[in-house]
Amino acid sequence: MENTALIPVQYGLDTFYFVICGALVMWMAAGFAMLEAGLVRSKNTIEILTKNITLFAVASVMYLLVGYFIMYSSPAGGILPSLGFLIGDEHAVDVVAAGGEDAPYYSARADFFFQIVFAATCMSIVSGAVAERMKLWSFLAFAVVMTGFIYPVQGFWKWGGGFLDEAGFLDFAGSGVVHLAGATAALAGVLLLGARKGKYGPNGQVNAIPGANLPLVTLGTFILWMGWFGFNGGSQLRMTTIEDANAVAQVFTNTNMAAAGGVIAALIVSRLLFGKSDLTMILNGALAGLVAITAEPLTPSALQATLIGAVGGVLVVFSILGLDKLRIDDPVGAISVHGVVGIWGVLAVALTNPDASFGAQLLGVVCIFAWVFIASLIAWGVIKVVMGVRVTEEEEYEGVDLAECGMEAYPEFTNKR
Repeated sequence: MENTALIPVQYGLDTFYFVICGALVMWMAAGFAMLEAGLVRSKNTIEILTKNITLFAVASVMYLLVGYFIMYSSPAGGILPSLGFLIGDEHAVDVVAAGGEDAPYYSARADFFFQIVFAATCMSIVSGAVAERMKLWSFLAFAVVMTGFIYPVQGFWKWGGGFLDEAGFLDFAGSGVVHLAGATAALAGVLLLGARKGKYGPNGQVNAIPGANLPLVTLGTFILWMGWFGFNGGSQLRMTTIEDANAVAQVFTNTNMAAAGGVIAALIVSRLLFGKSDLTMILNGALAGLVAITAEPLTPSALQATLIGAVGGVLVVFSILGLDKLRIDDPVGAISVHGVVGIWGVLAVALTNPDASFGAQLLGVVCIFAWVFIASLIAWGVIKVVMGVRVTEEEEYEGVDLAECGMEAYPEFTNKR
């Protein structure tokens, strides 16, 4: 028989753990902001920062109003808790499941907050891929649709008890549900938007457009690396049993080792390909390793996690180069890091988790990609017709900071006094 005297302690500790992990994931918003601000040119810094903080606010509101209803509307999900959050019904929002050792002893509010920051993370992926040539308000209009509708629908398919969950599709923390979804939406936007002026030459050459601040990119990567412990570790949901505590420790270890594997692999590949150690590829290698392990950070050994991350680090380098060959302009490499490596992460689950099958994992990849790509392409298309998506050529040349925000990030370098 369960010791009911321990329930308040479990409830408090698991809720605290969940909230702290959610805060770590929210901190990833700062990581994305710094990463993207460093990889764009200085004339586009203010606009990319504006996008990152505003999309987080939009995601929070849209997930409250619509997203949570859609994503957890199954009988086992949370239509009553989501209604409670909206109208402030205390009885609806803090019901704790009971009846067995696996009961989730944490506040429903903590779960809701944790889900919000995941939705915002998915949208953050889109931001960098469409940087330097998209209208700010067009981007925010898409953020409303993405976080309120597109993301929650495919999230329901897995985490809300939908058909992918019933088919045996496994995605522990979201290599597919979060990262592949975000990258797919970004791909649809980039295809409709087109490349930055001067990125590709008439004879097939690819012209490098360096970012303005690589120290900022490095800081952003370290922030994301740190936040990822909450991203993956929080997905264990609780840690007040011996089993859960051990699982959390394993998840943290594997998350770190996968990132390390991605760094080293990208370092070696860039050295072999370019004869130099390319910092941007190395940083993307770290993120690729993190994305790769996100679908299953529990069942691999530490060495297996390192190898899974290393494969991600190799894939991201070749993917970035390949997309440039296809003239798909992604200033920060988001489509490669979160999309291509996200697919690898989902498929790699079957290598270490005996409950997974390649068939179910492939089904998840295909369904998530197809839904998000088609829905996003329609949304981007409607936005293009209604308000346009791309700034003018003159505005792009002068920088979207002035065109969209009316200010500069580094005015002392441009203004004559």
